[in-house]
Amino acid sequence: MRIVIGYVLAVLAAYLVGCVVVSQGNIASVVALGFDVTLSQRIDSAIHDIANMTPIYLPLIAIAFLIALPVSAWVISRFPHLKRLGYVLGGCVALIAIHVILKTVLGLSGVATTRTLAGLLAQGLAGAIGGYCYYRAITWQRQPSAD
Repeated sequence: MRIVIGYVLAVLAAYLVGCVVVSQGNIASVVALGFDVTLSQRIDSAIHDIANMTPIYLPLIAIAFLIALPVSAWVISRFPHLKRLGYVLGGCVALIAIHVILKTVLGLSGVATTRTLAGLLAQGLAGAIGGYCYYRAITWQRQPSAD
């Protein structure tokens, strides 16, 4: 059960962080054009992206993690002392792979911010956060009560 919960948490965390990174990256482009953007507009943009990227981006992340987490577990089985790092890197690679594969196979950047190295690495950070959430979920230990 922990694996399933961890998987769901990982996908949701990567999706939420990834969407916020996308919206803020897009806003950075608007600001670079000389427009002012308020904090309220930044928050509205992030909420809009989280709500509206779900049909396309969430399934891509779910599939990427469905591949990355078992592969990470296999690698970790050979290097068990690197469990945390393994899942963090697995999540990072998963999200970067989505965008590299889209660009290579379809010739397009599905997310505008991934056209730059910084944007691509920011998506990798979102995946790393998802991988860390997975690690925490599967290794979580309930503390015994003091009673």
